[in-house]
Amino acid sequence: MSTPLVEGGIVIYWPSLPLGEALECYGVMETEKKRKSKRLQKPSGNLPTLADVATRAAVSTATVSRFFSAPEKIKPALFQRVQEAINELGYTPHGAARALASQRSNTIGAVIPTLDNAIFATVIQTFQKELAARGKTLLLAATDYEPGRERGQIENLIVRGLDGLMLTGEDRDPAIYALLDRRGIRYANTYVHHPTSPYPTIGFDNRRAMRKLVDYLLDLGHQSFAMIAGITKGNDRARERILGVQDALERKNLRLDPASVLERPYSLAAGRDALRQLMTRSERPTAVVCGNDVLALGALLEASAMKIKVPADISITGFDDLDLAREIPPGLTTIHAPLEEMGRQTAAYLLDAVSLGVSVPHIDLPTELVVRGSTGPRR
Repeated sequence: MSTPLVEGGIVIYWPSLPLGEALECYGVMETEKKRKSKRLQKPSGNLPTLADVATRAAVSTATVSRFFSAPEKIKPALFQRVQEAINELGYTPHGAARALASQRSNTIGAVIPTLDNAIFATVIQTFQKELAARGKTLLLAATDYEPGRERGQIENLIVRGLDGLMLTGEDRDPAIYALLDRRGIRYANTYVHHPTSPYPTIGFDNRRAMRKLVDYLLDLGHQSFAMIAGITKGNDRARERILGVQDALERKNLRLDPASVLERPYSLAAGRDALRQLMTRSERPTAVVCGNDVLALGALLEASAMKIKVPADISITGFDDLDLAREIPPGLTTIHAPLEEMGRQTAAYLLDAVSLGVSVPHIDLPTELVVRGSTGPRR
């Protein structure tokens, strides 16, 4: 709920702060009116102030403020002096006051499906590193692949104060985009590339990448296909990968039987279970295309347990190119997704969008087919 404060008979709503912080910010605002030469409220007690840092570093208070709000604009020598003064004094910036003074929280959020999958950890690691280099803080939330949970997580992040937000995929209620627009929060949809979308997308074309992989399997002579896909509800990436398989097969006048598409959660156990189900049928596929590497690695483990030779009896492919894909025998043929570059590009866009107001981008990052030992010619 919004927290109301009254100033001069006008009700002011602080929708992003709980009551205690809102009252604290209100006091800061009143102090700034009376002492316009001061940008921050002086903390109580003996805590070091921004002015103390400036004195210790022999710089202006404006330079110290810039250290937090735009560190890339400070010369390295001055940056080092301010950092040493902060360390010596044990100074912690007053976040609420800074947000009031600059109209920025210096905080960027990210909402991802899960922390269990290494592909998201890789992107977040790079994303956070880029933010930290610009003096920004990351707030992270996970939805556990439940679309209904995403709006609540986004609202929780907004309450804590956001300048920008990284989202996963584009498949969500338009009301969420309207909410972000009303709040003036810049955002980017990642892991997808939709050049005609009204929303910014920074990622790769999942459908095109999967076509590339299936074309390779077709060139090996495979004609009987099955797919272990991710759960498609609320997951446009999973749906587009299925469409990519269908596209490639239809160009060869082949068909992906709907009964041969098994949707599963992204886990090793789910990949094993799906492959077992496919390989106990009377008509076995010769190629199993998996929606990501986790499902594919589970399929490889189950094939080994069932004494099914890979790739002599069956070819198995993944998507993402996790580190394990090259380590588990016989090595997984997969699509390499540019995860680190996506994290860097998304951070750069959001930071520039917040500070410079750059236009909506559609950044198409290239994927690469990586051939390893899990695929071979049809027997």
